[in-house]
Formats: sequence, C-alpha cells, structure tokens
Amino acid sequence: MHHAVQAAITRFPDRGHAIEELARTDDNFRSLCEDLTEAQAALARWERSTSSVRAARCAEYRILVRDLAAELAAELDRYAQG
Repeated sequence: MHHAVQAAITRFPDRGHAIEELARTDDNFRSLCEDLTEAQAALARWERSTSSVRAARCAEYRILVRDLAAELAAELDRYAQG
C-alpha cells in the first residue's frame, strides 16, 4: 500500500476501505492523500526546527494540514453518498 494512502487511513481509521477504494480508482484523491502526507511531514520538520521562523511555519502548516484533511473528508463523504 502506498505510504500516502496509509497516512490517510491513519488519520481516518474508520474510513480505511473507502480510502483504499478511492485511492485505487481516483488519481485526484490519491494526489490529495500525497499532499496531506507531505504537509504533515513538513509540519513535523518545522516542529523540530530551531529556526527563528519555526512558530510561523508551524502555524501555516497546521492550517494546511487541517484544510487538506477537511478536503479529504469531503471527498470521502461524496464517495459514501454516491
């Protein structure tokens, strides 16, 4: 299983089957999973950083992760309705 798909399942464990199915059939959904994974990784790097801009970058990436997760949840909701 692709690491981005696994990361999405970790975030939404009760929707694992839908995530796997969408990732298998929808390139845009898979790309969204990859974006979320990359944003989470960047946030983790900034959280460990000693840079003077650490706090600002962490805040930016937290918002990005939140927004990407919301978009992923919306796609899962559309899939469940369809």
